[in-house]
Amino acid sequence: MAIKLINALLAIVGGIGGAMIVYWILNKLAESLKGRWEDRVKPWMFAGPAILAIGVYLIYPAIVTIQYSFANEDSTAYVGLKNYRDLLTDSSFLQVLFNNLLWIVVVPASTVILGLGVAVLADRLRPSGEKLAKTVIFMPMAISMVGAATIWRSIYEYQPTGSPQTGLLNGIFGLFDKGPFFWYQIDTLRLNSLFLMIILIWTQVGYSMVLLSAAVKAVPEDTIEAGRIDGAGERRIFFSIVFPQIWATVVTVFITVLIGVMKVFDVVYVTTNGAYNTDVIGRRFYDELFTQGNSGYAAAIVVILMIAIIPILIYQVRHFRAEEASR
Repeated sequence: MAIKLINALLAIVGGIGGAMIVYWILNKLAESLKGRWEDRVKPWMFAGPAILAIGVYLIYPAIVTIQYSFANEDSTAYVGLKNYRDLLTDSSFLQVLFNNLLWIVVVPASTVILGLGVAVLADRLRPSGEKLAKTVIFMPMAISMVGAATIWRSIYEYQPTGSPQTGLLNGIFGLFDKGPFFWYQIDTLRLNSLFLMIILIWTQVGYSMVLLSAAVKAVPEDTIEAGRIDGAGERRIFFSIVFPQIWATVVTVFITVLIGVMKVFDVVYVTTNGAYNTDVIGRRFYDELFTQGNSGYAAAIVVILMIAIIPILIYQVRHFRAEEASR
């Protein structure tokens, strides 16, 4: 344990120290230039390492992935659009896309609504009560997705009829002579996928609450008082005065959670491993690459996910630019 801590400290100190040395050298090189060249070159000296890292760790892998998506399973020959045709005509993969669509519809909206509700209600408590409530709601945010999925797996645990139920839900239902239920197998209206979504919502509500609470507190008090003087009720004040002023934060939280949802993997992998019609794109990619050994299929799945995320990223960038322009 001590060796691991020492290695971690050495990595932190070495990383920070190494970065400082690199930027100090680059700054000295820029200062050695004369006249306007120093002003022209210095920004690139500081931005250069970040641009290089983005190129090596993001752009290059993306290009290689697109290339592999047109190749066979071991990337030894090109097969054109075969991987895409096979995926988009595969009924099981279409079910995966439909599951991801459900996650996209339910999780971000639920996270924003619950986070906003907690932010508004906690704001009405005494300072000590507000801190306690927000701390409890935010705590799951500190848990890894694997840890959160493991916790909820113990809640959804199922034992065959006649055996002692170790799962919390089945234990509660057993008190009323109901069940036990195999929660992951309840495919009616995709309830089993909804049970998995609850895990991700549980971890993300704290993040949503923190940002939205800050936005609510930043609303000018005089605008709220003006509404009360005009005879508006609390509900009208919230939807007509507060909500429009925090709309930018609502959009930011929604898009951030949405991008995370499109890449969801850990929750499904730890709980059902994609069984019982609960699979998602992230886990399907993992299965094709590491279990089936089909790198062409896996690359095509990633490219499809990239194409789906691009419009969201474009909207997010435009939204940020519009917000900056309005300030």
